[in-house]
Amino acid sequence: MSDSRKELEAVLWAGADVLRSKMDANEYKDYLLSFVFYKYLSDTFLVKAYDLLEDREPESIEEAQRAYEEAYTGEDAADLLNDLRDSCRYVIEPRLTFHALAKQAANNEFKREDLKKAFNDIETSDPIFNGLFADVDLYASRLGVGDTKQSATVAELMKVINQADVLHAEGDVLGNAYEYLIGQFASETGKKAGEFYTPAGPAEILTRIAISGQEEKKGLLVYDPCMGSASLLLDARKFSKKPEYVKYFGQELMTSTYNLARMNMFLHGIAPENQVLRNGDTLDADWPTTEETEFDMTVMNPPYSANWSAKQGFLSDARFTDYGVLAPKSKADYAFLLHGFYHLKPTGTMGIVLPHGVLFRGGAEGTIRQKLLENGSIYAVIGLPANMFYNTGIPTCIIVLKKQRPGRDVLFIDASRLFEKKKTQNVMNAEHIARVLELYENRTDVEKEAHLATYEEIKENDFNLNIPRYVDATEKEPPVRLSDVNAELKELNAGIAETSGELKVMLGKLRTEDEEMAAAVREFMDLLEGI
Repeated sequence: MSDSRKELEAVLWAGADVLRSKMDANEYKDYLLSFVFYKYLSDTFLVKAYDLLEDREPESIEEAQRAYEEAYTGEDAADLLNDLRDSCRYVIEPRLTFHALAKQAANNEFKREDLKKAFNDIETSDPIFNGLFADVDLYASRLGVGDTKQSATVAELMKVINQADVLHAEGDVLGNAYEYLIGQFASETGKKAGEFYTPAGPAEILTRIAISGQEEKKGLLVYDPCMGSASLLLDARKFSKKPEYVKYFGQELMTSTYNLARMNMFLHGIAPENQVLRNGDTLDADWPTTEETEFDMTVMNPPYSANWSAKQGFLSDARFTDYGVLAPKSKADYAFLLHGFYHLKPTGTMGIVLPHGVLFRGGAEGTIRQKLLENGSIYAVIGLPANMFYNTGIPTCIIVLKKQRPGRDVLFIDASRLFEKKKTQNVMNAEHIARVLELYENRTDVEKEAHLATYEEIKENDFNLNIPRYVDATEKEPPVRLSDVNAELKELNAGIAETSGELKVMLGKLRTEDEEMAAAVREFMDLLEGI
């Protein structure tokens, strides 16, 4: 990890310290990440303004701020602002830049009304920013008791975040630091974090499998209908050979998490024309229906065993109609799976993380699973270690699906022991990830790790995909010699006899005038005689 990244992460995490005692991480993430994002927008804007004025980058944000303030009141101000609006899609008044507001905070001149106006100006500058800061309540009681303490909290946060050197961050350092913060929030919030974060190990396995064979494709279409913070979507660019042409489509139910995803996209430098994100219920109504509707890769980590309506009308929905039944009301796992699979191109690959129950539960889920297997749609099942995800401690699995491929065999991989224990979570490091991908690519039997099951074998198992049925990862107990057991018993008995003798001697020395106590001691000594 580079020094600049470490320094940036330290500053950003220090910002969390300002809020940690006032609210839990699930609440303060909205403040901290929104402030980080506004600083990014503001500093980027000032650098662009300086470049338009001086045809070079500034030595510091302070230098850029001074140049912009001077030009803002000059005779060519209108042309400058038009150029800035065209390139950035927004304009910030000099007094409302993050740098200016942080300076006011340092001088005890900060007013929350100014920051609120700055947020509103961004949100109304272009539809792509609409409602972006809706979750940041600058007047919330949790910031402190009374206006003075609330304003002081916001001002302190401004001062801390202003220490982040966005201008000289190398490459994608800020975007990576942003994801670092998301991960830290996830570890603090526990179950609450499942809605917006997928740990790095499973995310990389999922993405690399889904993109396999499509790395060279120009204009790769990636889809995540349960996108959370968009981390799975963004992983595609890490493994694409033409990342600047990747187009991202995602949907998220939680508004605050949806806004988090939008910020994450901007922080990673994704052009607005390459992202189509939507705030909505994936299962309630199909989407997308008018833009691109089929994708080269679908990646998903939906909420596990969630409730959904399962209304009979969904049987005529194109996403579910071919299967004759609907996922149960109390377990929407297969509803999410079928939605994502419906939007997969015939040549694409889908990867989805789900609990193990989807592999063997009967009823409607068994019917759907059988249909998928009969069609050859399930390509691989990968069992992940337990305690990997922040929203559950149960073991999960990755199911890989394809629409067009020869055969109906299924590769089973047991990766349940490929992890390193760190603090309260299990982590898959580079070695573990590489091993899973190697097993996946080789697609052959490996004792205790992988098995390529034929369709006939799966049919004989009543379409049950429980991994232990196909991969026996149990370790044989070493043979035990009876003579060794006898020797251990003799040694144990000798030890008991010696200890009992010592205890009887000590009890014999006890003296008491309490008859009841004395009787209890004698009774206990009689018991020792029988040992």
